Amino acid sequence: MTESATLLHLRREFAARFGAGRAFSAPGRVNLIGEHTDYNEGFVLPIAIDRRTFVIGRTRSDRRVTVRSANASSEFEFDLDQRGPTHRGTWLDYVEGTAHAMLERGFTLSGADLLIGSDIPIGAGLSSSAALEMSVGYALARLAGIAEPDRRALALSGQAAENGYVGARVGIMDQLVSALAKEQTALLIDCRSLEYRPVPVALGTARILICDTRVKHRLANSGYNERREQCERGVQLMQLELPEIRSLRDLSVEQLAASNAHLPDVIRRRCRHVLTENQRTLLAAQALTAGNLAELGALMLQSHQSLREDYEVSCAELDAAVEAASAEPGVYGARMTGGGFGGCTITLVEADAIERVSAAIRARFRQQFAVQPQFFASPACSGAREHPA
Repeated sequence: MTESATLLHLRREFAARFGAGRAFSAPGRVNLIGEHTDYNEGFVLPIAIDRRTFVIGRTRSDRRVTVRSANASSEFEFDLDQRGPTHRGTWLDYVEGTAHAMLERGFTLSGADLLIGSDIPIGAGLSSSAALEMSVGYALARLAGIAEPDRRALALSGQAAENGYVGARVGIMDQLVSALAKEQTALLIDCRSLEYRPVPVALGTARILICDTRVKHRLANSGYNERREQCERGVQLMQLELPEIRSLRDLSVEQLAASNAHLPDVIRRRCRHVLTENQRTLLAAQALTAGNLAELGALMLQSHQSLREDYEVSCAELDAAVEAASAEPGVYGARMTGGGFGGCTITLVEADAIERVSAAIRARFRQQFAVQPQFFASPACSGAREHPA
């Protein structure tokens, strides 16, 4: 396999400073369907993409970790035996937070010198943060002599870093798929049990086209935490009528519709999105397994409508990209992907229609917005791994 330009550059930069190092990486992701369900103990269906965060590293004889970002041109150092401050608002929160969360979960780590670089667009909703956490966590574990780290524990450590150090109350989906993904498969993840099932991504002549609207978001400072609080409030109110439920996972669409609980309209709509999205995700896994791309595409469009109207996490740019793509022949379906408030859309499209669909979206953006989107198609790729020397 040909090494990426990013990895080759990092190898040279690391060698010039420290000598030879070992190379690791973890991917970003797109979620085919199942948005804002993970922190509600629901179902998600993501794939890893062929954009990755790379780490070159070597062990140290002490308990210090030095870490440099080639993308940010900045460098930090921290101590494995002493927790640093949280919520600093820098990329170090993700790195140091993951290391200390791993120690709390029983990983034995050693000091290290690390150099990080990535070709995942930052703030595009492609989970660059989880890729950073999983690449660093996997590198630290392997450099400390762990032959094969517990990947679920690694994912949970990354989630804990975002919850505690960063301040974003994210679910577990992004870290799990970045750690566990396999080539040519999606993962149907049960975010309550953390059980997962590989689902073959056999698209025939179709492809997954990713459109980066280049509208940036930061989950910790957006409405993401607010949406999570609204879901939790919905559960509290429904428990007055159905005390046995512990999350929206335990509630059905029919129960919500029939409920006499005094849910404010906005809370009811948030709950309705999560419940219907869980149904769509399970149906989408069946459709993907059967190769029924028309059904999968229809579910994607329904998902976007629900995210736009019930969950209200879309934006004008995301809606325009979905609408422009959906109007083109050769398109099965499209939807926003990720936390929302900006970021990316995905389109399930025939390969020979990719250029035409991309041109249609660009034309819509020229009419309405000052920014121009960027595009790339991606297969389903592998999760965290070490690269041979």
